[in-house]
Amino acid sequence: KRLDPATIVTVPAAALPVEGTQIGLAAGDYIAVRDLLAALLLASGNDAANALALLMAEDMPAFAALMNQQAQELGMTHSTFVTPSGLDAGEHSASARDMAVLGAAVLAEPLLAQLCAAKSATIMLNDRRITLSNHNKLLNKLDDCIGLKTGFTKKSGRCLVSAVQRD
Repeated sequence: KRLDPATIVTVPAAALPVEGTQIGLAAGDYIAVRDLLAALLLASGNDAANALALLMAEDMPAFAALMNQQAQELGMTHSTFVTPSGLDAGEHSASARDMAVLGAAVLAEPLLAQLCAAKSATIMLNDRRITLSNHNKLLNKLDDCIGLKTGFTKKSGRCLVSAVQRD
């Protein structure tokens, strides 16, 4: 199942609250799917990750099952997903190799590649403009850096999946 990036959706109450980095979503907010993706990929919005998950599946375990199925299809053999945001829970884990495989798959999707490479983005939440900054500092340090994603969990510490395009 794919969500149309232009679709305006309502943030489900079950997506909130969540720990860690958030963009401040509230139950009943309306926002475009593309803007939720920007919030997730640039600002590591765990609230955006949960909202997207619940727009695609009836609950978090059902979304985790979809994530694990997609991971297997991509050939990710050393990762188990439990949370949509990557936060620590149960047996949630990911290998560096599998994150590289996932990163390549993300870069094959034009919208996701564009968002991961953006240093900032302006989104609309309800009727309010919000400017998000990308947490990936390599985008400002390497001219040929094209993204991808930073992260942090108590169990893993700081994490980074990066991509550089040369020649």
